[in-house]
Amino acid sequence: MTTDKDIKPSFLEKNDDNKPFLIRRCTIKDLENVKEINEKELPEDYPFFFYKSILENFPEAFLVACKKQDPNYLLGYIMWRIERIPSKDSLRLINKGHLVSIAVVESYRRMGIASALLLKSMPEILKKNITEYVLEVRISNHQAVSLYQNFNFKTEGVKKKYYKDGENAYYMVNKIHNT
Repeated sequence: MTTDKDIKPSFLEKNDDNKPFLIRRCTIKDLENVKEINEKELPEDYPFFFYKSILENFPEAFLVACKKQDPNYLLGYIMWRIERIPSKDSLRLINKGHLVSIAVVESYRRMGIASALLLKSMPEILKKNITEYVLEVRISNHQAVSLYQNFNFKTEGVKKKYYKDGENAYYMVNKIHNT
């Protein structure tokens, strides 16, 4: 099983008391704000029903960051889903934890919010018996690539013209090491 050490990068502190934000589960009331953050901060947009479906199917891995003094004021979000695919080395199906989307409001970046969202959500999606975490990220998004590398993601390939605007994506994987 993956240990906390495998998930948590060394630069994260255990003490979150001094941070001006907290991480909590997303609720149905949050979805309009999540959609608004996505539309403002990312080039990729999703319809409302997509967020609702992720929330209904994977509520434990759909988290939001909010101001500590105002839990309804969202600063960012993360959402994962489980994908069942055939194993490369057998006929069985395996579970992959797919990071669907993560975004932080621009004026709140570089405060550790994205790291905290990953740190809190990865153990939750791990409970779904996944064999690896996977994600796609724009090759031009160097800050995000660096963040994912800090969480032990490795680039396994490039998906050509993955995004609507034609930009390529790195396909990054963090394999679960059973001990």
